Amino acid sequence: MTTSPFDSTLERREAATLGMWAFLATEVLFFGPLFFGYVHGRLASPDAFVAGSHHMHIVLGTLNTAILMTSSLTMALGVRAARTGSGSLKTMLTLTALLGLTFLGVKGSEYWMEAKEVANASGAELQFYFLYFAMTGLHALHMTIGLGVIAWLWRHARGFGRHYHAPVEVSGLYWHFVDIVWVFLYPMFYLLERYSA
Repeated sequence: MTTSPFDSTLERREAATLGMWAFLATEVLFFGPLFFGYVHGRLASPDAFVAGSHHMHIVLGTLNTAILMTSSLTMALGVRAARTGSGSLKTMLTLTALLGLTFLGVKGSEYWMEAKEVANASGAELQFYFLYFAMTGLHALHMTIGLGVIAWLWRHARGFGRHYHAPVEVSGLYWHFVDIVWVFLYPMFYLLERYSA
């Protein structure tokens, strides 16, 4: 007879949540060295970082910030829908996915416009652009993975309800982590240097 290491649904949920928190802690290892590189570059070449920041498209960056914050709301509402069994889970997941895709579309357009700036950059300003593309690109990769997870949740939405919703909850944690990373990236590249000059 096969025995489960968990005695209740609550224990399974708590184990899944703890596992996701541990995973997110390891995700910091991906971004940590890049954040340290940014701090080093900003201290070593402040003028170049200010110049690079002035070339960022602040309207698009601000728009994307609003899009991501809204997607955090819809994801949170999706988690709530799964917990209560209200029946709106698919709707909230669809809205979250659409907002995520919109974010990636805006970011792609921004990359295309910024490619021209990179072609004209030189010296330490290239370091600013390298960190910008590396950090926002890694963020976009994580968002793409999150969209895949949301697609999986949407496909299996009927299986989630009051008694079983751990996958939706841990996916919500991941989505919020991705959004929080952007909350740091946005001021670093669009605001701090622009308004420190």
